[in-house]
Amino acid sequence: MKNGKSFSEAVRLYRNRRYESALKEFLGLQSDSLKHPELAYYLGLCYTQLEKYDEALLYLEQVVASDSGLIHLYQSRMVLGFIYSVTKRYRLAEFEFRRLLEDGFESAKVHSALAYALFLQNKVEESVASLERALELEKDNANALNSLGYVLAEQGTRLAAALSYCRRAVERYPRNAAYLDSLGWVHFKLGNYKDARFYLRRALEQAPKNREILAHLKAVMEAEG
Repeated sequence: MKNGKSFSEAVRLYRNRRYESALKEFLGLQSDSLKHPELAYYLGLCYTQLEKYDEALLYLEQVVASDSGLIHLYQSRMVLGFIYSVTKRYRLAEFEFRRLLEDGFESAKVHSALAYALFLQNKVEESVASLERALELEKDNANALNSLGYVLAEQGTRLAAALSYCRRAVERYPRNAAYLDSLGWVHFKLGNYKDARFYLRRALEQAPKNREILAHLKAVMEAEG
């Protein structure tokens, strides 16, 4: 690679969310990323932020195949799992998150991410178990609380518990559109249409173009007649 100053400048640009400029700087280092996993790591992150997922996968796979540090390995597998999830390759996402658990990176974040990949494969019981494990590790993890509440609501089971989980998530982050949406959806499943409409409208204020929130609100309005 070029001198450390150029690499440091590229990292600074990335941390300031100037991803296009950071990518240009990293690419300008003209190095074999196979020999420099840290460069491959940042190239993968830049491409991920720019939603150029095929390019991101190319570099992040190099990182996990290398002998790079544990932090880069953990973060690269997390990002790989994210990319596979958003590109609907859920089995590959599940593989990445399970590898992290097998390698000892057990956390609420990993279990929650795994649960999402499992749920989208219709492995509901496994998804619920993973979210419950996440809450054992971190009882106030808002993402796990919200996800567990939503999954239970979608299944129409343990709705009182689902309501409690979603309320706790909203109490922690009262302007989070996804959490407000889940709370509204649980109320809908319970037949509390007024409360459902209230929280779904609040969710829509935070994310006016979100199709799922709009669909949920439409379902409530149709149920109300």
